Amino acid sequence: MELLENVSSDILKLVYELEKLLKNIDNNTIFTKRNAQNRTIKQIVGHLIDSASNNTHRTIHLQYRRSPLNFPDYANFGVNDKWIAIQDYDNYNWEDLVQLMKYTNIHITNVIKNINTSKLQNKWISALFTSYTLEEMIIDYPVHFRIHLDEIKELLAQ
Repeated sequence: MELLENVSSDILKLVYELEKLLKNIDNNTIFTKRNAQNRTIKQIVGHLIDSASNNTHRTIHLQYRRSPLNFPDYANFGVNDKWIAIQDYDNYNWEDLVQLMKYTNIHITNVIKNINTSKLQNKWISALFTSYTLEEMIIDYPVHFRIHLDEIKELLAQ
């Protein structure tokens, strides 16, 4: 389906743009620049890994489990910051972290390209009791990624 190919292509473009941007950042910058959520660049990259991982799992579950799906929501009520802390992204090797971000996001593009289109209207219920279809979820993924890419660009411009 064209939608799935387009979303996957958009994600890949963003991933390669971010990877190129991150390759030449010095250690001081990745630890000292902070966004509005008080996250460092390193923590934002970790958050993008968590987002890819969680969205991969939701995408898969939404294709074989009963809809609507109640699946843990890591992004609300500060839980995503707990994920960042527990995984200790602050002490993660920078080059490895960048590659992990790249490859977890490449993986989700493969998952998206292979979605069973008859499942696109299956729904996931967030922790805020908001309902999202699988289609809405995957369309939003590159939008979310772009928000964090732009945050990093803004931090680097300061």
